[in-house]
Amino acid sequence: MSIIVFAEQRGGALRKITFEVISEGKRLAAAAGDSLKVLLAGDNVSGLAEELKKFGPDEIAVANSDQLADYTTESYAGVLADYIKQENPSLVLLGHSAIGKDLAPRVAARLGAGLVSDCIKINVDGGDFSFVHPIYAGKAIATYKVNSAVKMATLRPNVFPIEEAEGAASVVDFAPEIAASRTKVKEVIQQAGDRPELTEADIICSGGRGLGGPDGFGLIEELADTLGAAVGSSRAAVDAGWRDHQAQVGQTGKVVSPNLYIACGISGAIQHLAGMGSSKCIVGINKDPEANIFNVADYGIEGDLYKVVPALIEKLKEVNG
Repeated sequence: MSIIVFAEQRGGALRKITFEVISEGKRLAAAAGDSLKVLLAGDNVSGLAEELKKFGPDEIAVANSDQLADYTTESYAGVLADYIKQENPSLVLLGHSAIGKDLAPRVAARLGAGLVSDCIKINVDGGDFSFVHPIYAGKAIATYKVNSAVKMATLRPNVFPIEEAEGAASVVDFAPEIAASRTKVKEVIQQAGDRPELTEADIICSGGRGLGGPDGFGLIEELADTLGAAVGSSRAAVDAGWRDHQAQVGQTGKVVSPNLYIACGISGAIQHLAGMGSSKCIVGINKDPEANIFNVADYGIEGDLYKVVPALIEKLKEVNG
């Protein structure tokens, strides 16, 4: 049997989540005695296979087509479903990214496969797999078993370590018949700036209602740029129109798991904690000593953020030279 990983790329560049998923796939394949195969789809993406080889897959299947130049659910779902039918794997893994969350359920529905989304751990139990997934806004953890022959899972970003592995993967062409998509991509608008994408960032600086207005995000952006971080937001700030919904972290926004999460002027409502509670280190800055963020923070600073954050930026600049 085999385990299949869908390699996510955007604009001809592999996404960080791809390396995380392949690394976890390699670990599971070794534990289950399976081979690891990677599907790489896009237009003129054959060169990316060399980068994927560093993580030890046994085989890399490359689907090259100008019909795959832009991601559309219909085209990519057809390609992945056809590859799964051809290989008949025991497990299929994708990242729990915008693309993975769109693609996985479509493919699962086509194949009648069981799907567990947003996994934070996968266990190998006597040749079978069990999937660990947070429920009830992260307040409980559930373990699932899937009865279908082909099992599918999406993995939460920044949870699974990236580990290079030795191997000499063979690269094969995969040329399925791609049906004409009913969706046409007219334009792709990239978000301006060099900051990392929110769900893949190692460090996130977020602002909330305590900023007092949209101008306060200028301070959060300065802190983020000092740290090479992404900028996030609470739902209250988004609802007030201070920040675009793309920046929202929480139960109705994006779920993130950075190494460091700095919450500035965020009270710590359960809906927000559901989106960032799995961060490895949480720093809360709030002038309210009763703010719930202090209950989950590894480090808490009680004080006016407009005094604390500039002092923090100054110190960081001093340390960074």
